[in-house]
Amino acid sequence: MSSENIEALRTADRARMASLFVRYPALTEAELEEIHAWFNRRATSLDLGLLAATPEIAEQFQEYRAQHHDRFKPSDIGKAALFIGAVAAVVGSIVLMIP
Repeated sequence: MSSENIEALRTADRARMASLFVRYPALTEAELEEIHAWFNRRATSLDLGLLAATPEIAEQFQEYRAQHHDRFKPSDIGKAALFIGAVAAVVGSIVLMIP
């Protein structure tokens, strides 16, 4: 695909998401899943920034982010616990090596 085709697809995706965000939170389950899939798999930082900067949907976009993406998930807490455990193991190993 040429870069022009890719940009046309991205523009169409953003327009579709904007049309959905206009109606948020009054969306069907399928439409909400479509937003989730786009947000998690296809959206770039530029896409998200352009949508967030659109005055007509800024409030709904921020509400969606607060409800669905800006919260800690169990996997996030698990990753944090693993990181803290790894740091504690390294620090403990260093302390035990000191004479």
